[in-house]
Amino acid sequence: MKASAKRRFGRSGLELTAMGFGTAPIGNQFRRVPEEDARAVIGGAWDAGLRYFDTAPMYGHGLSEHRLGESLRAYPRNDYVLSTKVGRKLKPVPAGGLTSFFWVDMPPFEIEHDYSYDGCMRSFEDSLQRLGRARIDILFIHDIDVFSHGPELQKQHFRTAMDSGWKALEKLRSEGLVKAIGVGCNEWQVCEAALRERDFDCFLLAGRYTLLEQDALDTFLPLCEERDVSIVLGGGFNSGILATGPVKGAHYNYSEAGPEILARVAKIEAVCKAHDVPLKAAALQFVLAHPAITTNIPGTRTKKHLDENIALIEHPIPGELWVDLRKQGLVRENAPVPT
Repeated sequence: MKASAKRRFGRSGLELTAMGFGTAPIGNQFRRVPEEDARAVIGGAWDAGLRYFDTAPMYGHGLSEHRLGESLRAYPRNDYVLSTKVGRKLKPVPAGGLTSFFWVDMPPFEIEHDYSYDGCMRSFEDSLQRLGRARIDILFIHDIDVFSHGPELQKQHFRTAMDSGWKALEKLRSEGLVKAIGVGCNEWQVCEAALRERDFDCFLLAGRYTLLEQDALDTFLPLCEERDVSIVLGGGFNSGILATGPVKGAHYNYSEAGPEILARVAKIEAVCKAHDVPLKAAALQFVLAHPAITTNIPGTRTKKHLDENIALIEHPIPGELWVDLRKQGLVRENAPVPT
């Protein structure tokens, strides 16, 4: 599969490249990215034919949006698809008074969760300014999941998003300021609950449909197919382990992987090695075989890793690899696989 291949994005009328560019890493995720490196990797993505770029106010507390907007200014606006997210507003704080588990060397803005109509409208307008754009193509409600808020607070945020924030996104869609609206989070169950309540076009699902996890096949992905709803797939390496393999200290869903996960990844990797296929290539290509999944957006902070991901998503994989993974119970029988 070509990373630059255009694929239909559900009922939205948009087309996204099979591989998009996820910009969390250039928001200084876990370590600082020099400005010249951020510009180089975005330019490299463009030169490789990638035309879908995803960002969010959360990523570097505004830094990712600033960097992406500055770099994309060099290219025609109608030639790419841009998505960002609502649900977090940024408030200025004194310099040096801010710490974060995820972000380093970030602008002096703290995050305030707000999934109300007014909060989503304000977040959208602020993102337009940081990006330097008059419109966004895809707008997601960000992180209304248990992982982000805990079980009790999640219920409150979900209800506010469905009853109030939804109205803001629907208004923006009806006015043509965005072309597609959806939810982006870490749990397919939350995405499914949102789809059963409201008329969303799309979802950004992070880490919950991968070579390691296919429970979304039970009900969520079939519902997406039924309603012509498309998925942007993030976190396809399960936050690291499907890229590094089962090494000591490998990360699975933002924490150190336990023995059971390490053992399962070891079995998957052994099958890949038997067919002379990199584990990362199998992980990147597997998810794109599902008809509801339009694009895969592995995040990267360097042009070297970007080029590697592009080569991996285009790496030839024999059909026998998928047959063997199924035989060993490592891929579900009803999981679509690349042909």
